[in-house]
Amino acid sequence: MKNISVLIITLLFISSCFGFQKPITNQDHEIEAKIPLPPKPPKKSANFKELMHKRWHTILQNHVSDDGNVDYKAIKNDKTEFDIYIDYLSDTQPDDTWSKNEKLAYWINAYNALTVDLILRNYPTKSIKDIKDPWNQRLWKLGDTWQNLNDIEHKILRNMDEPRIHFAIVCASVSCPKLQNEAFIASKLDAQLTKATKEFLADSTKNELSKDGIKISKIFKWFKKDFEQNGSLIDFLNQYSDVTISESAKKSYSDYNWDLND
Repeated sequence: MKNISVLIITLLFISSCFGFQKPITNQDHEIEAKIPLPPKPPKKSANFKELMHKRWHTILQNHVSDDGNVDYKAIKNDKTEFDIYIDYLSDTQPDDTWSKNEKLAYWINAYNALTVDLILRNYPTKSIKDIKDPWNQRLWKLGDTWQNLNDIEHKILRNMDEPRIHFAIVCASVSCPKLQNEAFIASKLDAQLTKATKEFLADSTKNELSKDGIKISKIFKWFKKDFEQNGSLIDFLNQYSDVTISESAKKSYSDYNWDLND
């Protein structure tokens, strides 16, 4: 009996020294592998209005081609960073202390990110128009207001008297202006809007321009008044086109392709 007691004590001693621990599970590995996400930029930082869009910029760089093709599947498969950005848009609302360009950058980025989010909620889909009431769904609470895409475009962005926004915001479709693979920020906004406008006009799949005749996107028909604030539509086109178009040029509109821009 004494020998048995000694054996038990010996085994307990060995156990305490070397430790009999539970097997490591896959769940344990997953917990250990998680890397803390970078914090949201503090609102009190001097340039937080631009820093807040850095996460969106990274997503665009990783998942949008130079031609504007969007890899929705990749974004959907790695959605954590995207959801954090949407959450940050919700937490941070422009106010009267923001400049016009800061507000424009915020709402352009918001419109594009929420359009991508709408597609992800319904992915896979062949077209945004296959989604019921895509521009009228109030899916996102930004501050105290449930927003939809129509209100952001028509009640906010268009009221800011900047016609170039029509080449910066996207409808997730082939005939839309391409989704730029960089976030819009106030300090670069004018150059970014000019670049987006020139690229859209130079894209022969969307606009065919010559001195005496133009076949242009229906965007110019739908939002005609926006482009005639400081002259005629031809005046606007000539500011951003490589071709000088005659005021008497014949005009027609291209068919609009609503297929998904993937």
